[in-house]
Amino acid sequence: MRNKNLQTEIDACYLYQKLAENEKDVTLAKVFWQMSKIEQGHAEAFAKKEHISIENLIQPSWRAKTMNRIGKIFGYNYVLGALLDTEKSISNAIVATKKKKMQEISGSETNHVKILRSIMQQDGSVSKLQLSKFETRHRSVGGNAIRAAVLGGNDGLVSNFSLVMGIAGATEGQQGVLLAGLAGLLAGALSMALGEWISVKSSQELYENQMRLEMEELETNPEGEMQELALIFMAKGIPEKQSLEMAAEAMKDKSSAHKLLVREELGINEEELKGSAVEAAVSSFVLFAIGAVIPVLPFMFTNGFKAIFLSVGLSAAGLFMIGAAITLFTGRNVWKSGFRQVFFGLAAAAITFGIGKLIGVSVAG
Repeated sequence: MRNKNLQTEIDACYLYQKLAENEKDVTLAKVFWQMSKIEQGHAEAFAKKEHISIENLIQPSWRAKTMNRIGKIFGYNYVLGALLDTEKSISNAIVATKKKKMQEISGSETNHVKILRSIMQQDGSVSKLQLSKFETRHRSVGGNAIRAAVLGGNDGLVSNFSLVMGIAGATEGQQGVLLAGLAGLLAGALSMALGEWISVKSSQELYENQMRLEMEELETNPEGEMQELALIFMAKGIPEKQSLEMAAEAMKDKSSAHKLLVREELGINEEELKGSAVEAAVSSFVLFAIGAVIPVLPFMFTNGFKAIFLSVGLSAAGLFMIGAAITLFTGRNVWKSGFRQVFFGLAAAAITFGIGKLIGVSVAG
């Protein structure tokens, strides 16, 4: 069995290669190829240290292949985001291993996002627009989006599974379970959708108001805003005289100056404001419903203890798959993560089933 850290480097090499192959921007593709070569070098170094043959070394794991399939279907921005989001945990794992083996920590173990940014910043052919494009992709898509999908399904499955088992415990799987399960699905999905809509909409309105106020300040107090721009440039290590000149130049175009102040002073990414609150709500509704329908399915075709057992079986399978999907980001053992998810999900359902049973007996008595 391959060393875990070695496989991590191999997977990163493979995914950066896929990013390069599917990147339309030639300059960014070149950067991803460089990252792939760096990861390949790390993998070969690990292999030599562990006395593993480097012939046909780059054999990606199922995780990497799954991420590549996600990229083919939903776009490789998702792969980039997920890959960068896991880099920190990768470097932490390397540092932890070295500490365990009492090995010296050289500093080269720091996360590869910094390496990637460094390559882009040092490459004269990479424009500020391309660097901004990379930063936007990293912040707005990828791991967080895929993780949200997994967790949305998990919320729906666990909450409705517990509800269904509670009602089944009280009624021995007879009348009312299907109705309660469907009601729980709709109520939970609508609640999640509304919550997501409010969250996105309120954030957009807040940011838009801050941006409007910033534009008013720019128009009523241009001197003060120019000084703020100069301070921003100086904070980045640019000499004072040059910072003042750059600020004066930026102020010649109020639209550009406004965008710069919004990004640097307020920390607002305008790309995030383009997201649709309705789309976010619909996505949240669908993801929750997909998970929530699993424990209800058996009660659509049968009832009693047969339906209960089928519901438990289907829900356990769903929980295991969710636990396995989570390892796309954590890199943990699939079986351990899957069965852990099953254990906690079944424990929650068992508790509500027991409570339902007590209530059912009490009411019947």
